[in-house]
Amino acid sequence: MKHGIYYAYWEQEWDGDYLYYIKKAADIGFDILEIAAQHITAYNRVQLNDIKKCAEDNDIILTAGIGPAEDENLSSADENIRKAGRASFRETLLNISKLNINIIGGALYSYWPVDYSKPVDKEGDRARGIAELKVLADYAADLGIDLCLEVLNRFENYILNTAEEGLAYVKEVGKPNVKLMLDTFHMNIEEDSIGSAIRTAGKYLGHFHTGECNRKVPGRGRTPWAEIGEALRDIGYDRAVVMEPFVKTGGTVGSDIKVWRDLSNGATEAEMDKAASDALMFSRYMLG
Repeated sequence: MKHGIYYAYWEQEWDGDYLYYIKKAADIGFDILEIAAQHITAYNRVQLNDIKKCAEDNDIILTAGIGPAEDENLSSADENIRKAGRASFRETLLNISKLNINIIGGALYSYWPVDYSKPVDKEGDRARGIAELKVLADYAADLGIDLCLEVLNRFENYILNTAEEGLAYVKEVGKPNVKLMLDTFHMNIEEDSIGSAIRTAGKYLGHFHTGECNRKVPGRGRTPWAEIGEALRDIGYDRAVVMEPFVKTGGTVGSDIKVWRDLSNGATEAEMDKAASDALMFSRYMLG
């Protein structure tokens, strides 16, 4: 099991300096840094090479997360939007492959955050997303990339809200590199039992996000970590565990994640580093 952190823990904007955060993650002791895939498309070949080399030099594995834009939604009823989504995903996957990234997770089957002022067609969107992912999965497989479909809470998406829904979706896509992604924050809202949800995912669990129910780092809330660790061991999970805390207000990150109060209690960057380090030790003990 490898442990990582999402760079946006420290950020208020989504376009962070990945070179800086690779070095920071390594200094703290993480194995993995997760980055935002959608911003990689704006990088040129030299920038991509610099990021790749920095990760190699610092012995950091890179993984990627994505919240697809509404106008690139693979499940849209609008064929032009789905076409834009196919093109965007192909470009994104090609670029992250140049960073040796082999895992991308998020709401790949939809868009994020959802605009609930518009009508919801869950069954239609589900069917269209499955059809698109069957094709996209083959392209990703040729690049050595797993597509990990994140189960989100009801306030952020409507297609996959539970591990049971996610498992059925992944099985219907039916591609070996399409896997399930669970997140303790979302499970805390939607699942009757977090441990049971993990066991439901079983061998299909391809990526795992952690964070407290209050979005702080693991160990600073009431999430049942002993139960989670037991369930992960029961299914033999040995892949990435990436913590995804959000504690800072302001900017597009704070607005998109809905962080309306300072959850860091005014922490300096050094104090946030210490909190991340403590959470890493806690996670290795509770989940490993």
